[in-house]
Amino acid sequence: MTINMPTSEADKRSRILEGAIKVFLAYGYQRTTMDDIARAAGMSRPALYLQFRNKTDIYRAIAMMMLDQSAEAAKAALAGPGDLSGRLIGAIDDCMFAMVEKFAGSPHGADILDMKGSLAGDIVAGWTERLGAMIAREIEKEAARLGTDLKARDLAPGMLASLLLDGLEGIKMRIEDPAEQRRSVRGLVRVVSLALQP
Repeated sequence: MTINMPTSEADKRSRILEGAIKVFLAYGYQRTTMDDIARAAGMSRPALYLQFRNKTDIYRAIAMMMLDQSAEAAKAALAGPGDLSGRLIGAIDDCMFAMVEKFAGSPHGADILDMKGSLAGDIVAGWTERLGAMIAREIEKEAARLGTDLKARDLAPGMLASLLLDGLEGIKMRIEDPAEQRRSVRGLVRVVSLALQP
């Protein structure tokens, strides 16, 4: 005889978020209903409302979860072996390109990613700040290792990190082909690396 243990709140939330991602990708955010999400999560609508007030809250929880995972991937890549350029490219690949590729096969994937700004702009801003701080720390360490006086060049680690992140946004908006985006990212990272050379 099997005894069913009560499902933890974290497990319920996880099921809801996984189900919501599937239906958002299948139907798009606007057409998805709370009923759709409840069905995908294998629970009743009242049970769903005990966890989340509405689908905007669910979307924001998904954004938070994905961006936290993305930031952790970047942190691991930046702490890994290799030169700064390789670690920066690895961090960008692991945290940005990997996240976008999860949605690439869905007809609504681009819409879901675009909505982060309107529905979860504050979460995205926090993630960007966190990522920028991680990159700035690595740039600062590299400048110290090389003996490069960034201040004498009217530069700072935070400024270079911001330029890198702003450049990445421009690349994403201007170039559609992922292979060409990656090529442009490598060029951008080379420019930041050159600024650090003694």
